[in-house]
Amino acid sequence: MNCFRLTYLKSPGLERSGFEDSSSSYGNERIANPSLPSPGDPIPETFSSEAVLKQAKSDLRHPDPQVRILAIRYYLEKSYPSIPLSLLQEILSDRDPDVRVQALRSLTKFRSPIVSPLLKKYLKDTDPRVRIAALRGMFQYQERIDLNIFLQFLSDESSWVRRKVATLLGWSQIEGALPILKELSRDVHSTVRRAALFSLATLYPDEGENLLIEAMTDPDPELRKWAKMTLEKILTKPFKGKTASLTNRG
Repeated sequence: MNCFRLTYLKSPGLERSGFEDSSSSYGNERIANPSLPSPGDPIPETFSSEAVLKQAKSDLRHPDPQVRILAIRYYLEKSYPSIPLSLLQEILSDRDPDVRVQALRSLTKFRSPIVSPLLKKYLKDTDPRVRIAALRGMFQYQERIDLNIFLQFLSDESSWVRRKVATLLGWSQIEGALPILKELSRDVHSTVRRAALFSLATLYPDEGENLLIEAMTDPDPELRKWAKMTLEKILTKPFKGKTASLTNRG
C-alpha cells in the first residue's frame, strides 16, 4: 500500500497567503512514489476502489493537516459521491479549520442533494474561515438563497465574515438584499461599511449615492476619503444611461 501514500516535502516558501485563502495553495506538493499520479490526474483503473478507499482513510487521518488537505483534494474530488458518507462527515469534522475549509471547497464542486445541508451546517462553524468557505459555497452552489440565512451574520463576531457577506451580496444580485446591505453599511467596522456601500452603489445606484453622501461624514477618515472619490467617479460618468432611461419613461 505504500505506493498509494500521499506525502509532500515541506518548503520554506510554503506560507499562508492570507486569511481567506490560507488553504488554497500548496505549490510545493510532492508525491513520494512516481507511480502515483499527481493530484490533477485521474486515479488509475489498476487501483481498486477498496485499495484507494483504504489509503484515503489512512491519509485523511495523517497527523499533518497539510497532508490531510492534499488527501481531500486528491481523493474527495476524484471519488465523491462514491466516498462513504461516514468518511465525509469525518473529514468535515476535522480539528484543523484549514482542513474543513478545503473539504467544503471540494464539496462545492459537486451537485448533490447532501451538499447544501452541509454548507448550511458549517455556516455556524466556530472558525470564521470555515464560515466564509460555507458562505462562498452557498453562493456558488445555489441559484436561490433564503435571505434569512444572512440575518445571523449581521451580528457575526468576525468583521471579516460580515465584510464577506456584503461583498458576496454585491456580486450575486440577490433580490431583496437592500435591507441587509443598508444594515451592514452601518456596521461598527469601517471595512464592513465600505464593502456594503460599494455593493449598494453597484446594485442600487440611487440608494448607494445617497449613502455615499452620508459616508462623507463617516467617523473613519479613510472611508470618508474613499466615499468622496467614489461619489466623484459616479457623478463624472456620462449621463447617457440616465438620459435614455428618462426618454423611455416619456
